[in-house]
Amino acid sequence: MKELLSPAGSLDAFYAAISNGADAVYIGLSAFSARAYANNFDLETLEEIINYAHLRNVRVFVAMNTIIFDHELEKAFETIDTLASINVDAVIVQDLSLLNYITSNYESIEAHISTQMGIDDLEGIKFVHELGAKRVVLAREVNVENIKEYKKQVNIEFEVFIHGALCVSYSGNCFMSGLLGMRSGNRGRCVGSCRKLYGLVDETNNITYPKSYLFSMKDLNTSCEIHKLSFIDSFKIEGRMKEPSYVAGITRYYRDLLDGKKPNKDHLLKNFQRTFTKGYILDKNVSEITNTEKPNNYGYIIGKVIKTMPGKILIKLSDTLNQNDQIRIEAINIYDEISLPITKMYNESGQLINKSSTTCIVELKEKVKVGATIYKTKDVEYLKEIAKTFKTEYNRLPINMEVFGEINQPLNLIITYKNYKVSVKSNELIEAAKNSGLTFDNFYKQLSKLNETPYILNDLKLNLPDNIFIPLKSLNELRRQGIELLNEKRLSHKVVKTNKPIVSAPKFSLQEPTLVCSVKNYDQYLACLEEGIEEIFFENTVPRNNATFKEFDNVLVGGLNGVHYYKDKAKVTTDYSLNVVNHHSVYILHQHGVEKVTLSYEISKKDVNNLVSNYQNSYNENPNLELIVYGKQQLMVTKYCPLKRLNLCGNCKKYKYHVKDEIANFDLLFNDDCTVTVLNSRVLNLIDDLKDIKGINYYRLAFTNESSDDVKQVIRTFKRRLSNLSDTTKLFNSNTDTRGHFNKEIM
Repeated sequence: MKELLSPAGSLDAFYAAISNGADAVYIGLSAFSARAYANNFDLETLEEIINYAHLRNVRVFVAMNTIIFDHELEKAFETIDTLASINVDAVIVQDLSLLNYITSNYESIEAHISTQMGIDDLEGIKFVHELGAKRVVLAREVNVENIKEYKKQVNIEFEVFIHGALCVSYSGNCFMSGLLGMRSGNRGRCVGSCRKLYGLVDETNNITYPKSYLFSMKDLNTSCEIHKLSFIDSFKIEGRMKEPSYVAGITRYYRDLLDGKKPNKDHLLKNFQRTFTKGYILDKNVSEITNTEKPNNYGYIIGKVIKTMPGKILIKLSDTLNQNDQIRIEAINIYDEISLPITKMYNESGQLINKSSTTCIVELKEKVKVGATIYKTKDVEYLKEIAKTFKTEYNRLPINMEVFGEINQPLNLIITYKNYKVSVKSNELIEAAKNSGLTFDNFYKQLSKLNETPYILNDLKLNLPDNIFIPLKSLNELRRQGIELLNEKRLSHKVVKTNKPIVSAPKFSLQEPTLVCSVKNYDQYLACLEEGIEEIFFENTVPRNNATFKEFDNVLVGGLNGVHYYKDKAKVTTDYSLNVVNHHSVYILHQHGVEKVTLSYEISKKDVNNLVSNYQNSYNENPNLELIVYGKQQLMVTKYCPLKRLNLCGNCKKYKYHVKDEIANFDLLFNDDCTVTVLNSRVLNLIDDLKDIKGINYYRLAFTNESSDDVKQVIRTFKRRLSNLSDTTKLFNSNTDTRGHFNKEIM
């Protein structure tokens, strides 16, 4: 049976998942979780719910899938020690430091690679497998046919998302929330910048397309073709920010589906959903993967407006509407939201009613058109029914009992479950009955009272003299003691530690910082050459996702796949997209052949200096670091193309485009592999901070869509500052000085 893995962002959601058939549940802590705004768990309550789950044969995974700064490492490692001690089954990680800590210290706890790490090809899978990961959660952009091939070649567990919200960006490669709103998705604090209205602008032809929810993804739903994923080890439902009713309903739907039962479609439609897509995993040619009309709960159709009146509308219903339900009504402007809680409803005679399946009148201040569609977004009756499941037992475990003893001796009870066997004795002695003795039914009735446990009595054997007596309360106490002992035995565990040998750090020297450049076109490349730049990353750049590997002597790689492929083949520099923000991750990359490590966009000046100092103190060596000090930061890289969505496919070869919100314009780069990069509206410029940064050997100027003249000007300005030949005058316009993220930590 394949594992069904459900989310839990609260205690009720945790119980709801288990009670509706989850084989495993993943949760977050109050720190280090990529869903920081969920009602996450603290360590004090964790042991109790882990025991609850394990007694029901449900595994528990803890998500610590954020990037970890140096000042957090000690606490993060201590947290993993605690998780190991209370028998957590696995920790889901993004940061290399946590992956290495788990695999270097513990055999009794698994390391699972978060989708935030962006593993989407064979090279990346091989790398994390070699680092000791037991399971990889593949990027949501990977197609099922590719996964099949990977499965044949690497002996590692594969986990994939089968239902729930999708990120428009490659996971872990979105900096939009962090760089625009100072709340990082890689720190679990994504504010959903992609769910806003955006307009597409064709700069070449001066055409502005109407604003829409251009980047708002539909929800993934693989249920119609789940059989195509039968080789996957774990089916994962997204939703740690969702209500317990959502967790219960979606878990139950897929549990029934996987067990060959007919699932209840209400569990899909009556829970939060943005309309559905089969996603990249099942649809190679997916184009309408976004819902450009609405970013929130879409609901399902229950009727139409058939008459408007002052302050009221008459609705013709195709489904039942209840008092306290929530509905959504199509507005005159498609992007205006009319959400209405049904506090009062009337029949056509004006009498108050509490439900209707034909027609009803509701109060509404906003103006709508006759014929406007009505959607239900909250069904109170459904929610009441699903709430009843939250602490029920989904599948009770069958136990066997054997009772034996003699007159004037204690009563003995043996309880057996699988390979577990316990025995207990009564405090009271067996007596000869003065009248009629206890029957088999008497014993069965008392010993089968297991409603407060996860068990059910399967078989009962009595090996007793005839006509005996023992108080019923003694039977109850014996059952209680036996179950407690069985639970204690089943929950017993041993922390198994391992100690990998420590390898010395490679030797690098600190030097006067050198300027290097990365460019996007040949004109920029020539401009860098003309300005004397010796190291330029152009065609020798391999992206994090959707990578194609060619042979280079010197290469800039965006992901762990490139680290693995080019080890011992080329001089490797890792890019910002590996999200390196601590000294331990730098050390691990150096250990695996990386010559230079580029730090994350999301690192602050203080964190850079801490990283360098801690590396030197820990390893008695210097790190070899690169820092991007100029350039339009890449807010996201996405497999989704807004031009294709608007039937403009191919125009990227001819025209220049950007998207805009209510504040700024964001240039679009259309890559050769048909991925799209969204650029920040303001240009990173750390020229005034260079004097305060210590331990960086290479400063990179990252050029994207600048002209060759702009490239030359920037290089000359930075060279002057580095050589102290003159006081540098600001040669950049007001859109080029964005240093806020560098001068304080992104939350």
